[in-house]
Amino acid sequence: MARVKKGMNAHKRHKKILKQAKGFYGSRHKIFTAANPAVMRALRSAQMGRKLRKREFRKLWITRINAAARMNDISYSRLMDGLKKAGVDVNRKMLSEMAIHDPAGFTKMVEVAKAALA
Repeated sequence: MARVKKGMNAHKRHKKILKQAKGFYGSRHKIFTAANPAVMRALRSAQMGRKLRKREFRKLWITRINAAARMNDISYSRLMDGLKKAGVDVNRKMLSEMAIHDPAGFTKMVEVAKAALA
């Protein structure tokens, strides 16, 4: 039986890593031994970033809703409590979009929340 060497497979693996390291600084995009740990770390950071992005957006939406609510003389927590008691089921993303693009509609939502609290 013929001997099989790993050169072809190793070359493919190195090319794959170097392709992912495109744009990295210095020898990290040219030399496999430098590129491999850099790529592994970047992939790990990217995975964490996908989890963090969800938290960041929720914080942003809550900040926007709070700012718009305070312009209508109510706090964020009282607004959310009033909407829940009124049976209005709108998520935070849509509320923040409404606060930016449709202030009149957001004001009506605040009035509904205030009526439910009173």
